[in-house]
Amino acid sequence: MTTTASHHLSPAFPGRAPWGTANKLRAWQQAAMEKYIQEQPRDFLAVATPGAGKTTFALTLASWLLHHHVVQQVTVVAPTEHLKKQWAAAAARIGIKLDPDYSAGPLSKEYHGVAVTYAGVGVRPMLHRNRSEQRKTLVILDEIHHAGDSKSWGEACLEAFEPATRRLALTGTPFRSDTNPIPFVTYEEGNDGIRRSSADYTYGYGNALGDGVVRPVIFLSYSGNMRWRTKAGDEVAAKLGEPMTKDAISQAWRTALDPRGDWMPNVLRAADQRLTEVRKGIPDAGGLVIASDQDSARAYAKLLREITGTRATVVLSDDAGASKRIDEFSEGDDRWMVAVRMVSEGVDVPRLAVGVYATTISTPLFFAQAVGRFVRSRRRGETASVFLPTIPTLLTFAGEMEVERDHALDKPKKAGEDDPYAESEKEMDEANKQQDEDTGEQDMLPFEALESDAVFDRVLYDGAEFGMQAHPGSEEEQDYLGIPGLLEPDQVQLLLRKRQARQIAHSRQKPAEEADLLELPAERRPVVSHKELLELRKQLNTMVGAYVHQSGKPHGVIHTELRRVCGGPPSAEATAGQIRERIKKVQEWATRMR
Repeated sequence: MTTTASHHLSPAFPGRAPWGTANKLRAWQQAAMEKYIQEQPRDFLAVATPGAGKTTFALTLASWLLHHHVVQQVTVVAPTEHLKKQWAAAAARIGIKLDPDYSAGPLSKEYHGVAVTYAGVGVRPMLHRNRSEQRKTLVILDEIHHAGDSKSWGEACLEAFEPATRRLALTGTPFRSDTNPIPFVTYEEGNDGIRRSSADYTYGYGNALGDGVVRPVIFLSYSGNMRWRTKAGDEVAAKLGEPMTKDAISQAWRTALDPRGDWMPNVLRAADQRLTEVRKGIPDAGGLVIASDQDSARAYAKLLREITGTRATVVLSDDAGASKRIDEFSEGDDRWMVAVRMVSEGVDVPRLAVGVYATTISTPLFFAQAVGRFVRSRRRGETASVFLPTIPTLLTFAGEMEVERDHALDKPKKAGEDDPYAESEKEMDEANKQQDEDTGEQDMLPFEALESDAVFDRVLYDGAEFGMQAHPGSEEEQDYLGIPGLLEPDQVQLLLRKRQARQIAHSRQKPAEEADLLELPAERRPVVSHKELLELRKQLNTMVGAYVHQSGKPHGVIHTELRRVCGGPPSAEATAGQIRERIKKVQEWATRMR
Protein backbone atom coordinates (compact mmCIF):
# COMPACT_ATOMS: atom_id res chain seq x y z
CA MET A 1 0.00 0.00 0.00
CA THR A 2 2.61 2.55 1.06
CA THR A 3 4.81 1.81 -1.95
CA THR A 4 2.09 1.83 -4.58
CA ALA A 5 -0.78 4.06 -3.51
CA SER A 6 1.07 7.29 -4.22
CA HIS A 7 4.10 6.02 -6.12
CA HIS A 8 4.08 8.71 -8.77
CA LEU A 9 2.53 11.64 -6.88
CA SER A 10 4.45 14.87 -7.07
CA PRO A 11 6.25 15.66 -3.78
CA ALA A 12 4.38 18.98 -3.80
CA PHE A 13 0.94 17.40 -4.24
CA PRO A 14 -1.44 18.94 -3.51
CA GLY A 15 0.16 22.23 -4.34
CA ARG A 16 -2.03 24.30 -2.04
CA ALA A 17 -2.81 21.64 0.55
CA PRO A 18 -3.09 22.51 4.25
CA TRP A 19 -0.12 22.08 6.55
CA GLY A 20 1.35 18.63 7.02
CA THR A 21 -0.07 17.02 3.87
CA ALA A 22 2.38 18.01 1.16
CA ASN A 23 4.45 14.81 1.22
CA LYS A 24 2.09 12.21 2.62
CA LEU A 25 -1.53 11.30 3.00
CA ARG A 26 -3.39 12.26 6.13
CA ALA A 27 -4.27 9.43 8.47
CA TRP A 28 -7.94 9.35 7.39
CA GLN A 29 -7.00 9.38 3.69
CA GLN A 30 -4.55 6.53 4.24
CA ALA A 31 -7.14 4.55 6.22
CA ALA A 32 -9.81 5.08 3.56
CA MET A 33 -7.34 4.01 0.86
CA GLU A 34 -6.45 0.84 2.77
CA LYS A 35 -10.11 -0.04 3.25
CA TYR A 36 -10.84 0.51 -0.45
CA ILE A 37 -7.86 -1.53 -1.63
CA GLN A 38 -8.69 -4.35 0.75
CA GLU A 39 -12.37 -4.55 -0.22
CA GLN A 40 -12.15 -3.49 -3.91
CA PRO A 41 -15.80 -2.36 -4.03
CA ARG A 42 -17.54 -1.21 -7.17
CA ASP A 43 -19.25 1.60 -5.23
CA PHE A 44 -17.63 3.52 -2.38
CA LEU A 45 -19.11 6.50 -0.49
CA ALA A 46 -16.60 8.65 1.38
CA VAL A 47 -18.05 11.29 3.70
CA ALA A 48 -15.45 13.83 4.84
CA THR A 49 -16.03 17.25 6.34
CA PRO A 50 -15.36 20.26 4.07
CA GLY A 51 -11.67 21.11 4.13
CA ALA A 52 -10.54 17.59 5.10
CA GLY A 53 -9.05 16.74 1.70
CA LYS A 54 -11.61 14.72 -0.30
CA THR A 55 -9.97 15.76 -3.58
CA THR A 56 -6.56 14.50 -2.46
CA PHE A 57 -8.04 11.16 -1.41
CA ALA A 58 -10.01 10.73 -4.64
CA LEU A 59 -7.11 11.59 -6.96
CA THR A 60 -4.70 9.37 -5.02
CA LEU A 61 -7.17 6.52 -5.42
CA ALA A 62 -7.60 7.33 -9.12
CA SER A 63 -3.82 7.24 -9.53
CA TRP A 64 -3.66 3.81 -7.86
CA LEU A 65 -6.49 2.38 -9.99
CA LEU A 66 -4.94 3.69 -13.21
CA HIS A 67 -1.48 2.40 -12.28
CA HIS A 68 -2.85 -1.10 -11.53
CA HIS A 69 -4.94 -1.11 -14.71
CA VAL A 70 -8.16 -1.56 -12.76
CA VAL A 71 -9.51 1.33 -14.83
CA GLN A 72 -8.39 2.96 -18.07
CA GLN A 73 -9.97 6.39 -17.75
CA VAL A 74 -11.47 8.77 -15.19
CA THR A 75 -14.66 10.83 -15.27
CA VAL A 76 -15.15 13.49 -12.58
CA VAL A 77 -18.66 14.89 -12.11
CA ALA A 78 -18.81 18.17 -10.15
CA PRO A 79 -21.67 20.53 -9.19
CA THR A 80 -20.40 23.64 -11.03
CA GLU A 81 -18.30 24.80 -13.99
CA HIS A 82 -15.77 26.33 -11.61
CA LEU A 83 -15.38 23.11 -9.64
CA LYS A 84 -14.82 20.91 -12.68
CA LYS A 85 -11.96 23.20 -13.71
CA GLN A 86 -10.62 23.10 -10.16
CA TRP A 87 -10.66 19.28 -10.33
CA ALA A 88 -8.81 19.30 -13.65
CA ALA A 89 -6.15 21.62 -12.22
CA ALA A 90 -5.70 19.46 -9.10
CA ALA A 91 -5.45 16.28 -11.19
CA ALA A 92 -2.87 17.85 -13.49
CA ARG A 93 -0.57 18.43 -10.51
CA ILE A 94 -0.15 14.66 -10.09
CA GLY A 95 -0.01 13.81 -13.77
CA ILE A 96 -3.67 12.91 -14.37
CA LYS A 97 -4.92 14.99 -17.30
CA LEU A 98 -8.65 15.68 -17.35
CA ASP A 99 -10.39 17.71 -20.07
CA PRO A 100 -12.69 20.24 -18.34
CA ASP A 101 -14.03 21.53 -21.67
CA TYR A 102 -15.16 18.17 -23.08
CA SER A 103 -18.58 18.29 -24.75
CA ALA A 104 -18.82 15.41 -27.25
CA GLY A 105 -16.94 13.12 -29.60
CA PRO A 106 -13.67 11.22 -29.17
CA LEU A 107 -11.34 12.40 -26.39
CA SER A 108 -7.81 13.42 -27.29
CA LYS A 109 -5.26 10.69 -26.39
CA GLU A 110 -3.33 13.12 -24.21
CA TYR A 111 -6.11 13.03 -21.62
CA HIS A 112 -6.84 10.38 -19.00
CA GLY A 113 -10.47 11.44 -18.80
CA VAL A 114 -12.91 14.30 -18.47
CA ALA A 115 -14.36 16.65 -15.84
CA VAL A 116 -18.04 17.48 -16.34
CA THR A 117 -20.98 18.89 -14.36
CA TYR A 118 -24.15 17.13 -13.17
CA ALA A 119 -26.10 19.46 -15.44
CA GLY A 120 -23.94 18.41 -18.39
CA VAL A 121 -24.56 14.74 -17.66
CA GLY A 122 -28.26 15.52 -17.40
CA VAL A 123 -28.26 16.94 -20.92
CA ARG A 124 -26.39 14.03 -22.58
CA PRO A 125 -26.46 10.91 -20.39
CA MET A 126 -26.04 8.50 -23.33
CA LEU A 127 -22.80 10.19 -24.38
CA HIS A 128 -21.27 9.39 -20.99
CA ARG A 129 -22.82 5.92 -20.91
CA ASN A 130 -21.11 5.10 -24.22
CA ARG A 131 -17.79 6.36 -22.88
CA SER A 132 -18.22 4.23 -19.72
CA GLU A 133 -19.00 1.15 -21.85
CA GLN A 134 -16.10 1.58 -24.26
CA ARG A 135 -13.33 1.72 -21.64
CA LYS A 136 -13.02 0.68 -18.00
CA THR A 137 -13.99 3.85 -16.17
CA LEU A 138 -13.64 5.27 -12.67
CA VAL A 139 -16.40 7.80 -12.03
CA ILE A 140 -15.77 10.31 -9.21
CA LEU A 141 -19.07 11.87 -8.17
CA ASP A 142 -18.12 15.00 -6.24
CA GLU A 143 -20.70 16.24 -3.70
CA ILE A 144 -22.93 13.34 -4.74
CA HIS A 145 -25.95 14.77 -2.89
CA HIS A 146 -26.36 17.14 -5.86
CA ALA A 147 -27.47 14.18 -7.96
CA GLY A 148 -30.65 14.31 -5.90
CA ASP A 149 -31.28 18.01 -6.68
CA SER A 150 -33.34 17.10 -9.72
CA LYS A 151 -35.08 13.88 -10.62
CA SER A 152 -33.70 14.19 -14.14
CA TRP A 153 -30.13 14.61 -12.81
CA GLY A 154 -30.43 11.49 -10.67
CA GLU A 155 -31.89 9.47 -13.53
CA ALA A 156 -29.21 10.78 -15.89
CA CYS A 157 -26.42 9.74 -13.49
CA LEU A 158 -27.93 6.26 -13.18
CA GLU A 159 -28.22 5.99 -16.95
CA ALA A 160 -24.77 7.37 -17.69
CA PHE A 161 -22.67 5.55 -15.09
CA GLU A 162 -24.45 2.26 -14.50
CA PRO A 163 -21.84 0.51 -16.75
CA ALA A 164 -18.86 2.15 -14.97
CA THR A 165 -16.22 -0.21 -13.59
CA ARG A 166 -15.79 1.75 -10.36
CA ARG A 167 -17.78 4.59 -8.78
CA LEU A 168 -16.41 6.80 -6.00
CA ALA A 169 -18.98 9.09 -4.37
CA LEU A 170 -17.79 12.03 -2.25
CA THR A 171 -19.65 14.44 -0.01
CA GLY A 172 -19.08 16.66 2.98
CA THR A 173 -22.80 16.85 3.75
CA PRO A 174 -24.55 13.50 3.11
CA PHE A 175 -27.96 14.80 4.03
CA ARG A 176 -30.76 16.51 2.19
CA SER A 177 -33.94 18.21 3.36
CA ASP A 178 -35.98 16.15 0.91
CA THR A 179 -36.35 12.40 0.42
CA ASN A 180 -35.03 12.14 -3.14
CA PRO A 181 -32.73 9.08 -3.28
CA ILE A 182 -29.12 9.77 -4.20
CA PRO A 183 -27.78 7.52 -7.02
CA PHE A 184 -25.23 4.80 -6.13
CA VAL A 185 -25.70 5.42 -2.38
CA THR A 186 -26.63 2.50 -0.12
CA TYR A 187 -29.53 3.05 2.28
CA GLU A 188 -29.98 0.90 5.38
CA GLU A 189 -33.11 0.69 7.50
CA GLY A 190 -32.67 1.56 11.16
CA ASN A 191 -34.58 0.27 14.18
CA ASP A 192 -37.04 3.13 13.72
CA GLY A 193 -37.94 1.94 10.21
CA ILE A 194 -36.25 4.91 8.53
CA ARG A 195 -33.80 4.24 5.71
CA ARG A 196 -30.63 6.31 5.97
CA SER A 197 -27.56 6.67 3.80
CA SER A 198 -24.68 4.38 4.73
CA ALA A 199 -21.14 5.63 4.13
CA ASP A 200 -18.17 3.31 3.55
CA TYR A 201 -15.83 5.74 5.27
CA THR A 202 -16.71 8.78 7.40
CA TYR A 203 -14.42 11.53 8.65
CA GLY A 204 -16.49 14.15 10.47
CA TYR A 205 -15.77 17.70 11.54
CA GLY A 206 -15.24 16.66 15.17
CA ASN A 207 -12.56 14.14 14.21
CA ALA A 208 -10.94 16.57 11.78
CA LEU A 209 -10.88 19.27 14.44
CA GLY A 210 -9.24 16.90 16.90
CA ASP A 211 -6.61 16.01 14.31
CA GLY A 212 -5.89 19.65 13.52
CA VAL A 213 -7.00 19.16 9.91
CA VAL A 214 -9.65 21.89 10.07
CA ARG A 215 -9.94 25.16 11.94
CA PRO A 216 -12.20 25.64 14.95
CA VAL A 217 -15.07 28.02 14.13
CA ILE A 218 -16.08 30.94 16.32
CA PHE A 219 -19.64 32.09 15.53
CA LEU A 220 -20.39 35.72 16.40
CA SER A 221 -24.14 36.34 16.57
CA TYR A 222 -25.72 39.79 16.15
CA SER A 223 -29.23 40.75 17.20
CA GLY A 224 -30.91 44.15 16.82
CA ASN A 225 -34.21 46.00 16.44
CA MET A 226 -35.95 45.68 13.08
CA ARG A 227 -38.85 47.68 11.67
CA TRP A 228 -40.64 47.01 8.39
CA ARG A 229 -43.89 47.72 6.58
CA THR A 230 -46.07 44.83 5.44
CA LYS A 231 -47.86 44.65 2.12
CA ALA A 232 -51.02 45.62 4.01
CA GLY A 233 -49.34 48.87 5.03
CA ASP A 234 -48.88 47.95 8.69
CA GLU A 235 -45.60 48.78 10.41
CA VAL A 236 -44.07 45.95 12.44
CA ALA A 237 -41.20 46.19 14.91
CA ALA A 238 -39.35 43.20 16.37
CA LYS A 239 -35.99 42.17 17.72
CA LEU A 240 -33.93 39.38 16.15
CA GLY A 241 -33.97 36.39 18.46
CA GLU A 242 -37.32 37.21 20.07
CA PRO A 243 -40.12 34.60 19.90
CA MET A 244 -41.88 35.26 16.58
CA THR A 245 -43.86 33.44 13.94
CA LYS A 246 -41.81 31.90 11.14
CA ASP A 247 -42.93 34.59 8.72
CA ALA A 248 -42.11 37.41 11.12
CA ILE A 249 -38.65 35.86 11.62
CA SER A 250 -38.23 35.75 7.84
CA GLN A 251 -39.20 39.41 7.41
CA ALA A 252 -37.08 40.58 10.35
CA TRP A 253 -34.18 38.61 8.85
CA ARG A 254 -34.66 40.27 5.46
CA THR A 255 -34.84 43.66 7.16
CA ALA A 256 -31.52 43.00 8.90
CA LEU A 257 -29.84 42.11 5.61
CA ASP A 258 -31.14 45.24 3.84
CA PRO A 259 -27.98 47.25 3.02
CA ARG A 260 -29.86 50.53 3.56
CA GLY A 261 -30.33 49.84 7.28
CA ASP A 262 -27.73 50.02 10.04
CA TRP A 263 -27.47 46.27 10.80
CA MET A 264 -25.35 45.26 7.80
CA PRO A 265 -22.91 48.21 7.97
CA ASN A 266 -22.34 47.56 11.70
CA VAL A 267 -21.84 43.82 11.19
CA LEU A 268 -19.54 44.35 8.18
CA ARG A 269 -17.53 46.86 10.21
CA ALA A 270 -17.22 44.36 13.07
CA ALA A 271 -16.27 41.57 10.65
CA ASP A 272 -13.58 43.78 9.10
CA GLN A 273 -12.19 44.54 12.57
CA ARG A 274 -12.09 40.81 13.22
CA LEU A 275 -10.29 40.27 9.90
CA THR A 276 -7.69 42.89 10.87
CA GLU A 277 -7.03 40.99 14.11
CA VAL A 278 -6.81 37.64 12.31
CA ARG A 279 -4.39 39.06 9.74
CA LYS A 280 -1.92 39.83 12.55
CA GLY A 281 -1.31 36.08 12.73
CA ILE A 282 -2.42 35.10 9.21
CA PRO A 283 -1.19 37.98 6.98
CA ASP A 284 -3.08 36.88 3.85
CA ALA A 285 -6.37 35.99 5.62
CA GLY A 286 -9.42 36.90 3.58
CA GLY A 287 -13.09 37.49 4.27
CA LEU A 288 -16.20 36.34 2.40
CA VAL A 289 -19.72 37.78 2.49
CA ILE A 290 -22.33 35.30 1.24
CA ALA A 291 -25.20 37.38 -0.17
CA SER A 292 -28.76 36.46 -1.15
CA ASP A 293 -28.86 38.19 -4.56
CA GLN A 294 -26.83 40.28 -6.98
CA ASP A 295 -28.22 43.67 -5.91
CA SER A 296 -27.39 42.97 -2.27
CA ALA A 297 -23.92 41.71 -3.21
CA ARG A 298 -23.13 44.94 -5.06
CA ALA A 299 -24.46 47.01 -2.16
CA TYR A 300 -22.40 45.06 0.39
CA ALA A 301 -19.29 45.54 -1.76
CA LYS A 302 -19.95 49.29 -1.77
CA LEU A 303 -20.30 49.29 2.02
CA LEU A 304 -17.03 47.36 2.37
CA ARG A 305 -15.24 49.86 0.19
CA GLU A 306 -16.50 52.69 2.42
CA ILE A 307 -15.40 50.79 5.52
CA THR A 308 -12.00 49.55 4.31
CA GLY A 309 -11.06 52.05 1.62
CA THR A 310 -10.31 49.17 -0.77
CA ARG A 311 -12.36 47.44 -3.43
CA ALA A 312 -13.96 44.07 -2.67
CA THR A 313 -13.98 41.24 -5.24
CA VAL A 314 -17.57 40.63 -6.38
CA VAL A 315 -18.63 37.23 -7.74
CA LEU A 316 -22.11 37.39 -9.20
CA SER A 317 -22.56 34.32 -11.38
CA ASP A 318 -21.11 30.94 -12.25
CA ASP A 319 -19.34 31.97 -15.45
CA ALA A 320 -15.75 32.05 -16.72
CA GLY A 321 -15.22 35.57 -15.43
CA ALA A 322 -16.41 34.61 -11.97
CA SER A 323 -14.01 31.64 -11.85
CA LYS A 324 -11.13 33.90 -12.81
CA ARG A 325 -12.03 36.41 -10.09
CA ILE A 326 -12.18 33.64 -7.47
CA ASP A 327 -8.78 32.33 -8.58
CA GLU A 328 -7.25 35.81 -8.48
CA PHE A 329 -8.68 36.43 -5.02
CA SER A 330 -7.45 33.03 -3.82
CA GLU A 331 -3.92 33.69 -4.99
CA GLY A 332 -3.76 37.32 -3.84
CA ASP A 333 -4.05 39.03 -0.47
CA ASP A 334 -7.11 41.29 -0.92
CA ARG A 335 -9.30 41.59 2.15
CA TRP A 336 -12.86 40.84 1.00
CA MET A 337 -14.89 38.89 -1.53
CA VAL A 338 -18.68 39.14 -1.88
CA ALA A 339 -20.48 36.31 -3.63
CA VAL A 340 -23.96 35.01 -4.39
CA ARG A 341 -24.04 31.34 -3.46
CA MET A 342 -21.45 29.98 -5.91
CA VAL A 343 -18.62 29.82 -3.39
CA SER A 344 -20.81 28.12 -0.80
CA GLU A 345 -19.57 24.68 -1.79
CA GLY A 346 -16.35 23.08 -2.88
CA VAL A 347 -14.51 26.20 -4.05
CA ASP A 348 -10.99 26.09 -2.67
CA VAL A 349 -9.90 29.43 -1.19
CA PRO A 350 -7.79 28.25 1.78
CA ARG A 351 -7.03 31.76 3.03
CA LEU A 352 -10.69 32.53 3.81
CA ALA A 353 -10.87 32.93 7.60
CA VAL A 354 -13.72 35.39 8.27
CA GLY A 355 -17.24 35.07 6.93
CA VAL A 356 -20.53 36.97 7.03
CA TYR A 357 -23.65 34.85 6.52
CA ALA A 358 -25.79 37.49 4.79
CA THR A 359 -28.29 35.23 3.06
CA THR A 360 -31.74 34.01 4.10
CA ILE A 361 -31.07 30.42 2.99
CA SER A 362 -31.76 28.29 6.05
CA THR A 363 -31.16 24.66 5.06
CA PRO A 364 -28.64 22.64 7.11
CA LEU A 365 -26.89 21.51 3.92
CA PHE A 366 -26.26 25.05 2.64
CA PHE A 367 -25.19 26.28 6.07
CA ALA A 368 -22.72 23.42 6.51
CA GLN A 369 -21.25 23.97 3.05
CA ALA A 370 -21.05 27.74 3.58
CA VAL A 371 -19.19 27.34 6.88
CA GLY A 372 -17.02 24.75 5.15
CA ARG A 373 -15.46 27.55 3.10
CA PHE A 374 -13.70 28.85 6.22
CA VAL A 375 -12.50 25.71 8.02
CA ARG A 376 -9.65 24.62 5.71
CA SER A 377 -6.52 24.74 7.86
CA ARG A 378 -3.07 25.50 6.49
CA ARG A 379 -1.14 25.47 9.76
CA ARG A 380 -1.84 24.74 13.38
CA GLY A 381 -3.62 27.33 15.46
CA GLU A 382 -5.66 29.03 12.74
CA THR A 383 -9.23 29.89 13.71
CA ALA A 384 -12.25 30.76 11.58
CA SER A 385 -14.84 33.41 12.47
CA VAL A 386 -18.37 33.49 11.02
CA PHE A 387 -20.80 36.36 11.69
CA LEU A 388 -24.50 35.45 11.89
CA PRO A 389 -27.83 37.14 12.51
CA THR A 390 -29.50 35.90 15.70
CA ILE A 391 -31.87 33.53 13.91
CA PRO A 392 -32.85 30.41 15.94
CA THR A 393 -32.35 28.04 12.99
CA LEU A 394 -28.84 29.31 12.30
CA LEU A 395 -27.88 29.20 15.97
CA THR A 396 -29.04 25.58 16.10
CA PHE A 397 -26.90 24.72 13.07
CA ALA A 398 -23.92 26.51 14.64
CA GLY A 399 -24.37 24.56 17.85
CA GLU A 400 -24.47 21.25 15.98
CA MET A 401 -21.32 21.64 13.89
CA GLU A 402 -19.97 18.31 15.16
CA VAL A 403 -23.21 16.33 14.80
CA GLU A 404 -22.98 13.62 12.15
CA ARG A 405 -25.93 13.41 9.78
CA ASP A 406 -27.10 10.89 7.22
CA HIS A 407 -29.59 11.33 4.41
CA ALA A 408 -32.97 9.88 5.40
CA LEU A 409 -35.26 8.48 2.70
CA ASP A 410 -38.25 8.26 5.01
CA LYS A 411 -39.99 10.56 7.43
CA PRO A 412 -40.89 9.35 10.94
CA LYS A 413 -44.07 7.30 10.75
CA LYS A 414 -45.63 9.07 13.71
CA ALA A 415 -45.38 12.71 14.68
CA GLY A 416 -43.14 12.92 17.69
CA GLU A 417 -41.71 9.40 17.27
CA ASP A 418 -38.11 10.58 17.56
CA ASP A 419 -38.72 13.99 19.09
CA PRO A 420 -40.04 14.07 22.66
CA TYR A 421 -41.24 17.66 22.28
CA ALA A 422 -42.66 17.37 18.76
CA GLU A 423 -46.24 17.05 19.96
CA SER A 424 -46.27 20.32 21.84
CA GLU A 425 -44.11 22.13 19.28
CA LYS A 426 -46.47 20.95 16.53
CA GLU A 427 -49.36 22.64 18.33
CA MET A 428 -47.33 25.84 18.61
CA ASP A 429 -46.51 25.65 14.90
CA GLU A 430 -50.22 25.32 14.16
CA ALA A 431 -50.92 28.33 16.33
CA ASN A 432 -48.25 30.30 14.52
CA LYS A 433 -49.63 29.17 11.19
CA GLN A 434 -53.12 30.33 12.16
CA GLN A 435 -51.75 33.68 13.25
CA ASP A 436 -49.92 34.05 9.97
CA GLU A 437 -53.07 33.23 8.01
CA ASP A 438 -54.97 35.88 9.93
CA THR A 439 -52.41 38.58 9.15
CA GLY A 440 -51.99 37.45 5.56
CA GLU A 441 -48.18 37.66 5.71
CA GLN A 442 -47.27 34.02 5.19
CA ASP A 443 -46.28 34.50 1.56
CA MET A 444 -43.13 36.30 0.50
CA LEU A 445 -44.90 39.22 -1.17
CA PRO A 446 -43.21 42.62 -1.27
CA PHE A 447 -42.62 44.43 1.98
CA GLU A 448 -40.54 47.47 2.84
CA ALA A 449 -37.62 47.39 5.25
CA LEU A 450 -37.73 50.64 7.20
CA GLU A 451 -34.86 50.55 9.66
CA SER A 452 -32.54 48.24 11.56
CA ASP A 453 -29.78 48.40 14.12
CA ALA A 454 -27.22 45.85 15.31
CA VAL A 455 -26.44 44.55 18.77
CA PHE A 456 -23.58 42.16 19.53
CA ASP A 457 -25.44 39.17 20.99
CA ARG A 458 -23.16 36.26 21.85
CA VAL A 459 -20.34 33.97 20.71
CA LEU A 460 -20.97 30.30 19.98
CA TYR A 461 -18.03 27.92 20.09
CA ASP A 462 -17.86 24.14 20.39
CA GLY A 463 -21.57 23.92 21.26
CA ALA A 464 -21.31 26.47 24.12
CA GLU A 465 -22.38 30.12 24.36
CA PHE A 466 -20.26 33.00 25.66
CA GLY A 467 -20.90 36.67 26.25
CA MET A 468 -23.95 38.87 26.59
CA GLN A 469 -25.45 41.63 24.55
CA ALA A 470 -23.38 44.75 23.95
CA HIS A 471 -23.53 47.85 21.80
CA PRO A 472 -21.51 47.93 18.55
CA GLY A 473 -18.19 49.61 19.15
CA SER A 474 -18.36 49.02 22.91
CA GLU A 475 -15.43 47.74 24.93
CA GLU A 476 -17.33 44.48 25.47
CA GLU A 477 -17.77 43.85 21.73
CA GLN A 478 -14.15 44.75 21.02
CA ASP A 479 -13.05 42.16 23.58
CA TYR A 480 -14.52 39.37 21.46
CA LEU A 481 -13.52 40.83 18.09
CA GLY A 482 -9.94 41.05 19.35
CA ILE A 483 -9.46 37.34 20.06
CA PRO A 484 -6.15 36.32 18.41
CA GLY A 485 -6.43 34.55 15.06
CA LEU A 486 -3.84 31.93 16.00
CA LEU A 487 -4.95 29.76 18.93
CA GLU A 488 -5.30 26.07 19.72
CA PRO A 489 -8.94 24.92 20.18
CA ASP A 490 -8.63 24.59 23.98
CA GLN A 491 -7.05 28.05 24.14
CA VAL A 492 -10.04 29.51 22.26
CA GLN A 493 -12.49 28.22 24.87
CA LEU A 494 -10.29 29.33 27.77
CA LEU A 495 -9.98 32.82 26.32
CA LEU A 496 -13.72 33.06 25.66
CA ARG A 497 -14.42 32.13 29.29
CA LYS A 498 -12.04 34.85 30.46
CA ARG A 499 -13.63 37.40 28.11
CA GLN A 500 -17.08 36.52 29.44
CA ALA A 501 -15.98 36.76 33.07
CA ARG A 502 -14.44 40.15 32.37
CA GLN A 503 -17.59 41.36 30.62
CA ILE A 504 -19.80 40.27 33.53
CA ALA A 505 -17.49 41.87 36.09
CA HIS A 506 -17.31 45.09 34.09
CA SER A 507 -21.09 45.31 33.73
CA ARG A 508 -21.67 44.78 37.46
CA GLN A 509 -19.36 47.67 38.31
CA LYS A 510 -21.55 50.09 36.31
CA PRO A 511 -24.84 51.62 37.46
CA ALA A 512 -27.79 49.71 35.95
CA GLU A 513 -28.62 52.55 33.57
CA GLU A 514 -25.06 52.57 32.20
CA ALA A 515 -24.47 48.84 31.91
CA ASP A 516 -23.99 47.68 28.35
CA LEU A 517 -26.09 44.53 28.86
CA LEU A 518 -29.24 45.30 26.94
CA GLU A 519 -31.28 42.25 27.92
CA LEU A 520 -30.33 39.17 29.87
CA PRO A 521 -28.37 39.42 33.13
CA ALA A 522 -25.28 37.28 33.58
CA GLU A 523 -27.04 34.49 35.47
CA ARG A 524 -29.40 33.95 32.53
CA ARG A 525 -26.49 33.39 30.12
CA PRO A 526 -24.43 30.55 31.66
CA VAL A 527 -21.91 28.62 29.59
CA VAL A 528 -23.90 25.60 28.44
CA SER A 529 -22.82 22.93 25.97
CA HIS A 530 -25.16 21.55 23.33
CA LYS A 531 -25.25 18.19 25.14
CA GLU A 532 -26.25 19.90 28.39
CA LEU A 533 -29.04 21.71 26.55
CA LEU A 534 -30.35 18.38 25.23
CA GLU A 535 -30.35 16.99 28.76
CA LEU A 536 -32.25 20.02 30.05
CA ARG A 537 -34.86 19.64 27.31
CA LYS A 538 -35.26 15.96 28.16
CA GLN A 539 -35.66 16.87 31.83
CA LEU A 540 -38.32 19.44 30.94
CA ASN A 541 -40.19 16.95 28.80
CA THR A 542 -40.06 14.37 31.60
CA MET A 543 -41.46 16.90 34.06
CA VAL A 544 -44.22 17.89 31.63
CA GLY A 545 -45.02 14.21 31.03
CA ALA A 546 -45.42 13.64 34.78
CA TYR A 547 -47.60 16.72 35.09
CA VAL A 548 -49.78 15.48 32.22
CA HIS A 549 -50.83 12.50 34.36
CA GLN A 550 -51.28 14.68 37.41
CA SER A 551 -53.33 17.43 35.76
CA GLY A 552 -55.03 15.59 32.92
CA LYS A 553 -54.02 18.34 30.49
CA PRO A 554 -52.38 17.50 27.10
CA HIS A 555 -48.62 18.01 26.59
CA GLY A 556 -49.18 20.82 24.11
CA VAL A 557 -51.41 22.80 26.46
CA ILE A 558 -48.83 22.60 29.26
CA HIS A 559 -45.94 23.65 26.99
CA THR A 560 -48.03 26.53 25.65
CA GLU A 561 -48.89 27.66 29.17
CA LEU A 562 -45.21 27.45 30.20
CA ARG A 563 -44.24 29.66 27.26
CA ARG A 564 -47.00 32.13 28.13
CA VAL A 565 -45.96 32.36 31.79
CA CYS A 566 -42.18 32.19 31.42
CA GLY A 567 -41.80 33.70 27.95
CA GLY A 568 -39.33 32.61 25.28
CA PRO A 569 -39.41 30.49 22.11
CA PRO A 570 -40.30 26.78 21.67
CA SER A 571 -38.23 24.32 23.70
CA ALA A 572 -35.97 23.43 20.76
CA GLU A 573 -34.90 27.11 20.49
CA ALA A 574 -34.96 28.13 24.17
CA THR A 575 -31.82 28.99 26.13
CA ALA A 576 -30.68 26.99 29.14
CA GLY A 577 -31.96 29.68 31.48
CA GLN A 578 -35.41 29.67 29.85
CA ILE A 579 -35.65 25.87 30.06
CA ARG A 580 -34.61 25.90 33.73
CA GLU A 581 -37.31 28.48 34.47
CA ARG A 582 -39.92 26.23 32.85
CA ILE A 583 -38.69 23.21 34.83
CA LYS A 584 -38.94 25.26 38.03
CA LYS A 585 -42.44 26.48 37.10
CA VAL A 586 -43.81 23.02 36.28
CA GLN A 587 -42.36 21.71 39.57
CA GLU A 588 -44.16 24.53 41.34
CA TRP A 589 -47.46 23.62 39.64
CA ALA A 590 -47.03 19.93 40.52
CA THR A 591 -46.32 20.77 44.19
CA ARG A 592 -49.49 22.85 44.45
CA MET A 593 -51.64 19.94 43.24
CA ARG A 594 -50.42 17.52 45.91
